[in-house]
Amino acid sequence: MPNRRNARPWLLTGAFLLSCLTGAHAAGVKPEVLTDKLEHPWGLAFIGQGRMLVTERPGRMRLIESNGKAGPPIAGLPEVDVGGQGGLLDVQTDSGFSQNRIIYFCYAEPAKSGGGNSTALASARLSDDGKKLEQVKVVFSQKPKTRSDAHFGCRIVEAKDGTLFLTLGDRYKRKDDAQTLDNHHGKVVRINKDGSVPKNNPFVGKAGALPEIWSYGHRNSQGAALGPDGRLWIHEHAAQGGDEVNRPEAGKNYGWPVISWGLDYGGGKIGEGLNEKEGMEQPVYYWNPSIAPSGMVFLRSDRYGKEWQGNLFVGALKLQYLARLVLQGDKVVKEEKLLQDVTQRIRDVREGPDGLLYVLTDHDNGQLIRLQPVP
Repeated sequence: MPNRRNARPWLLTGAFLLSCLTGAHAAGVKPEVLTDKLEHPWGLAFIGQGRMLVTERPGRMRLIESNGKAGPPIAGLPEVDVGGQGGLLDVQTDSGFSQNRIIYFCYAEPAKSGGGNSTALASARLSDDGKKLEQVKVVFSQKPKTRSDAHFGCRIVEAKDGTLFLTLGDRYKRKDDAQTLDNHHGKVVRINKDGSVPKNNPFVGKAGALPEIWSYGHRNSQGAALGPDGRLWIHEHAAQGGDEVNRPEAGKNYGWPVISWGLDYGGGKIGEGLNEKEGMEQPVYYWNPSIAPSGMVFLRSDRYGKEWQGNLFVGALKLQYLARLVLQGDKVVKEEKLLQDVTQRIRDVREGPDGLLYVLTDHDNGQLIRLQPVP
């Protein structure tokens, strides 16, 4: 049987999108800016008592107090290769953080010699006073390193079984690597917290395949989250049109760069110009034109009413809004555009322990925004 869904991905355009609610205050939310003094913030994690860790792409991690006050850079980070899209990227707390104070972060790791870089994932303990990282350990390093300042991917998700998923970009010029299994370019990988490989990964024991690989044929995923059913969802940048939402399953091929719902930069076809092919998965949903998605969360709380509970929220860098996607099963049936009045690139979106949504904007004076429900 072909390894793809029978149904084509959903694309909502035309009159429907024109009817979507827009603006910062539509659908009963009001943005509350907690701070606007962050330099290109990228990732956000909650550590209790209303406090948060925020990464800044230029290579800093800060502790943000509940009142929005940003602390000085946290000490103890490894060397970060900053340039282009690279730098210090995502951060995630361990599910047992309240007891062990363990965090995970990913970043552009420079080569020790010969130049180049790749995405790396590290674990560390946040000191009791929150001022430094202790016991820093690189638990995964993307292979091979290459000279590129683009397409690092770099979103971290802890699965229900305690394993870690990490999204990895194709490094732009190495896009064809996404279709081969002897490298980590254009992949989602799955590892244990100590960096070892889970025995039930799909390519364990397969000759010529790296055992960390979970799924392949991805371009550049900067959003990942567990759905209400506990399964992994991601989205990924296309070139010109065709940004995708996918649900990566073990061992499956998501097509890049053989199939795409977009065009190459400047307009030409990508590869053979195919939208689908036997053995390659179709996206759940795609955008055309591209929104340049970043950040992703399923809202579990009912703080904004039952209508929003279970919805998928995605930041848009290029088109500068927060997308609310309404699903019926695995199908997106409605999109609403939020925060268009903010007029900044939306880099990340997370649900806080208080059940509210928090947003980071990618700017020289990047903002941390809390979305307050409006009665």
